[in-house]
Amino acid sequence: MASIFTKIVEGEIPAYKVAEDENYLAFLDIFPLAKGHVLVIPKKEVDYLFDLDDELYAGLQLFAKRVAVALKKAIPCKKVGVAVLGLEVPHAHIHLVPMQSEKDINFSNPKLKLSEEEFKEITEKIKKEL
Repeated sequence: MASIFTKIVEGEIPAYKVAEDENYLAFLDIFPLAKGHVLVIPKKEVDYLFDLDDELYAGLQLFAKRVAVALKKAIPCKKVGVAVLGLEVPHAHIHLVPMQSEKDINFSNPKLKLSEEEFKEITEKIKKEL
């Protein structure tokens, strides 16, 4: 059965997409730790990040870097934190989280509740910086 991320890639589930190419997709996390929290995935469904072949893995990291640079310009923060957890969805993914302090990337923190308008506004801000 396809993961929720594969369903997003295939257009079966909507997402706030901030960047996309033939191999990778970046979209806003709908349960964000901070405004601008982005998930970056390979379009190919592979459960474990380190099971990606070297070319796809390297490309994912470079794609995530490009998104992180745009994210930092779009959402004022000290740094963009990077986390790889991968237990909740069986599809390799990287979390990019705008941070003012290390506390901002604690996944035990309560998630933000943003309106559709806020998600759209954040999406456009990031896209403008790519």
